[in-house]
Amino acid sequence: MNNKLNMRVVISAFAAAVMLQCASAQTGYVVGDGIGWDIPPNGAAAYTSWASGKRFMVGDILIFNFATNQHDVQQVQQDSFDACTSTNPIGNSITNGPVNITLTSAGDHYYICTFGRHCQAGQKLAINVSGTPAASPPPSTTTTPPPATPSPPSNISPEAACPPPESSDSPTGGPTVSTTPDRAGNSPPDSSSPAVFASFIVTSFGVAMATFL
Repeated sequence: MNNKLNMRVVISAFAAAVMLQCASAQTGYVVGDGIGWDIPPNGAAAYTSWASGKRFMVGDILIFNFATNQHDVQQVQQDSFDACTSTNPIGNSITNGPVNITLTSAGDHYYICTFGRHCQAGQKLAINVSGTPAASPPPSTTTTPPPATPSPPSNISPEAACPPPESSDSPTGGPTVSTTPDRAGNSPPDSSSPAVFASFIVTSFGVAMATFL
């Protein structure tokens, strides 16, 4: 009985960890926040202001909140976005709200409402989607020249310049070992990366299964 209870606890913890990992890989954005997907009171500037300052990534989700058959969401090309027409649509119009749209590609994305003159009144959204986070520049390295070897003074005697060898009874020292630090770029992977985290979760789950079964 206790083994079954413990197994349920382990399985629940494993499922929660996997869900947390998946959720951390994407961000959901409610378009317009409190305005929702509607005709904005101050025109298209409302959605322009909402999108500014946000960094949309591939995998993020746009949440369009609107009433079914009162508005729609249509992705279009830039020229159709500027002219508020649906002559160059991307995919089908979505009339059932609310709707979640996952960003699957990088670049500029344009969305409009094709009902009446809603787009002309400002119900339109343009965003830029990034594929990957910006890479940080590699650290600069500086090479330090080796110190110059001093030359022995010219008035030293031959005996001082070439001392007799030490007695064989004295111990000889071992070889000198120097440690060279890794070059930039060979640092170990971040332990908080999704791949390492997922590997840890799977390994822990396997150990728990072997313990309780």
